[in-house]
Amino acid sequence: MSTILALKNVTKQFGGLTAVGDMCFDVKKDSISGLIGPNGAGKTTIFNLITGIYNVTEGEILFEGNRVDGLQPYQIADTGITRTFQNIRLFKKLTTYENILTACHYNTDYSILDAVIRNKKFRTGEKKLHQQVQELLEIMELTDRKDAVASNLPYGLQRRLEIARALALKPKLLLLDEPAAGMNPDETIRLMNLIKEVRDRFNLTVLVIEHHMDLIMGICDKIVVLNFGKKLAEGTTQEIQSNSKVIEAYLGEEDVIC
Repeated sequence: MSTILALKNVTKQFGGLTAVGDMCFDVKKDSISGLIGPNGAGKTTIFNLITGIYNVTEGEILFEGNRVDGLQPYQIADTGITRTFQNIRLFKKLTTYENILTACHYNTDYSILDAVIRNKKFRTGEKKLHQQVQELLEIMELTDRKDAVASNLPYGLQRRLEIARALALKPKLLLLDEPAAGMNPDETIRLMNLIKEVRDRFNLTVLVIEHHMDLIMGICDKIVVLNFGKKLAEGTTQEIQSNSKVIEAYLGEEDVIC
């Protein structure tokens, strides 16, 4: 598989604090890769660097062979990178349907004038948007909650809605920041299967941060382990499970994770 994302010697400093130091790893196209590590290890900081929320202090971030470090977040989104957040960021007063529809409008091909005069191009475009929303509602099992106000949804469904909204932007690379946070074991298993389905159905590459080891070990082709802003290890699930440094720093006793 070809490389879709590459971090080359990426460092992020906040004053005298190095949050991420000399980070190097790549993500293969069509893969599901994981970032794990203790709280404060630098995982979300890396997502913020990839998406342009933070500026890189040193190093390069390449997406499909082109540098994206230094671009504004909306420019990076234009390249095909979207994300969810550790703290859910929905339009809480809008319905489930409306949350997804707002993102779908990003892909419209009609102009403001078309919308004002409501011509055929506008009507055809709107029909396609509503079909896209309906498809995402069905995939994320949210159809029966389409008219519910987002803030009234159970936590697990809010997570699903945030993923649906990210998918509405038709990304090439989807970054998921702790998508299983707050979910029970059954919900986590369903989410694990859903991430696989989304990857296959939309021809996506997925990079996920997660503390649920069952999810990470169950879906990831490769895992990068961070500790104190540095890369501690990188490899397949089997390699990470048997890595003594990883077990000591994060995963606990070996018999717990095997």
